[in-house]
Amino acid sequence: MPINRLEKLLAFAAAEPNDAFLQYALATEYLRLQNTDKALEYYQNLTKNHPNYVGTYYHLGKLLETLNQHEKALEVYQTGMNVARKAKDQHALNELMGVFNTLMDEMEE
Repeated sequence: MPINRLEKLLAFAAAEPNDAFLQYALATEYLRLQNTDKALEYYQNLTKNHPNYVGTYYHLGKLLETLNQHEKALEVYQTGMNVARKAKDQHALNELMGVFNTLMDEMEE
């Protein structure tokens, strides 16, 4: 029986539990499988255990938006912008600023 993508990622993560990319990949895979609880858990653990992993903040914020947790999403975007500035990651900063401003505009309407 073939091993699916989630099983492969779980096996890789078991071998390398501190690998931020694998944790991110798992969060993204759970989200793809529409398991928002597990995706949220993995994204939140990333912000706690790998706070400088810039890519987390955009996706966690978007997930929080879909869960109608807009204030939390804004906080995540703000934290992500600070992390992106420190990392001098202008692309990530621009993306985070864009989603932050869009959400702010939507909330003001």
